[in-house]
Amino acid sequence: MASARQPGKPKENTLADAMMELVLHVPDSTEAVLTHPAERAHAIARKAARTASVVSGSLSLPPGFFGWLTVVPELLGVWKLQAQMVSDIAAVYGKTKTLGREQMLYCLFKHVSAQLFRDVVVRVGERFVVKQASLKVLQGLAQQLGVQVSKVVIGKSASRFVPLIGAVGVGAYAYFDTLQVAKTAVELFEHETVVDADSDPDGDVWVDVDAIGHDDLQEKKPASAAPQTKGKKKKGL
Repeated sequence: MASARQPGKPKENTLADAMMELVLHVPDSTEAVLTHPAERAHAIARKAARTASVVSGSLSLPPGFFGWLTVVPELLGVWKLQAQMVSDIAAVYGKTKTLGREQMLYCLFKHVSAQLFRDVVVRVGERFVVKQASLKVLQGLAQQLGVQVSKVVIGKSASRFVPLIGAVGVGAYAYFDTLQVAKTAVELFEHETVVDADSDPDGDVWVDVDAIGHDDLQEKKPASAAPQTKGKKKKGL
């Protein structure tokens, strides 16, 4: 006899599939490249956070069991808003052409578990190294993130049984969660980005020129190994 699943508990597979859908279809942006993008990025973040708060709070208004049923739709709605926000922030920094699925996943969920991204996006000094991951690797990462997100959702879902007050709390969580995503995106896009393409047979590394208004990519050849010197043999006494 199959065991009963907890009512309203989001399935990790459902969340993982939703994450993959977001990163495999990066939304387009109508934002223009700016010479000084920080102020515009801040405005984009604040607007997205307010919208996410309204969406999340509205969907959590139904009390009790009906509130549980809105957990996954709420998450999906907020994630879509955040994905568009990340795309818009990338656009004002002139990083649209280099915004890939790895960067999108990193921006959306790095604050959930930074440890999971240690082999995907690494900061080295004043630049970020992004390792291109296979679809299988991304799916595995999404599965692990789904488990982490499920724990967070279950922890805060008790508030759904308290009408109005619970909706305010859920909305506030979505607001600050969106600002965390924006903070990660700004930190990534305002620095030089190095995309390490494992699929390149020559092992070349492509470097984002990072100058505002420049969309070209500059090839950086791997450094050649330093010549080894042989030590001199000592003559026996």
